[in-house]
Amino acid sequence: MSVAKNLLYEGKAKIIYTTDEPEILLAHYKDDATAFNAQKRGKIVGKGEINCKISQALFQYLEARGIRTHFIDCPAPNQMRVMRVKILPLEVVVRNIAAGSLCQQTGLPLGTLLKQPLVEFYYKNDQLGDPLLTRDRLLLMELATPDELDQLQQQALQINRYLSEFFQSCGITLVDFKLEFGLDTQGTIRLADEISPDTCRLWNSADTDPNNRVMDKDRFRRDLGNVENAYQQVLERIQLRGQESEVRGQGN
Repeated sequence: MSVAKNLLYEGKAKIIYTTDEPEILLAHYKDDATAFNAQKRGKIVGKGEINCKISQALFQYLEARGIRTHFIDCPAPNQMRVMRVKILPLEVVVRNIAAGSLCQQTGLPLGTLLKQPLVEFYYKNDQLGDPLLTRDRLLLMELATPDELDQLQQQALQINRYLSEFFQSCGITLVDFKLEFGLDTQGTIRLADEISPDTCRLWNSADTDPNNRVMDKDRFRRDLGNVENAYQQVLERIQLRGQESEVRGQGN
């Protein structure tokens, strides 16, 4: 088992450590919460453990469907061993329903169902405010190659299809979400970072109230309260779905 050695990087939601195995890193999920490019800060009790467990379940679900990820295993409830990858400086956002900045920048009403999923690329740069970039600007800045952009677009849409089906079976609507990718030592693109209520906009499918239905970090951003409970509800639904899948598998 890999043992944490030195702190490599501390981000807003995770601390990354090197291990005694050069190509394996240890990610420690924190309870810290940030919003609006870290202008708003706080803590969500138990968030680190919840997000680690949710990410583990979703990485394993995607791996079983052919999506390569950096996930290895979880040696502790709030820790994840991952492959060392070179993170591409891009946030890949997939949108199914109009919300957040899409509404602010286009005037689309909140909740508008998009005719087809929208894939957007944002430059990971806090000083610049993580700007939305066109494909031509991405290529001009050499943030990725044309082939890498094509792969990211294709994988993002595949992941969206798999996750939308998964969350739907949990009674949750996947509104939009952010993905990060990295290149492994072989140059293969792998899904990295995390998939959790921190990185996804999730609505309770059975609730139409625009505030009550929120099950993600928007509860923290918008001071809606019951943040911990919303995160816990997402985890419990995912775990229940997993248990039901096991029962069905045993019955076959």
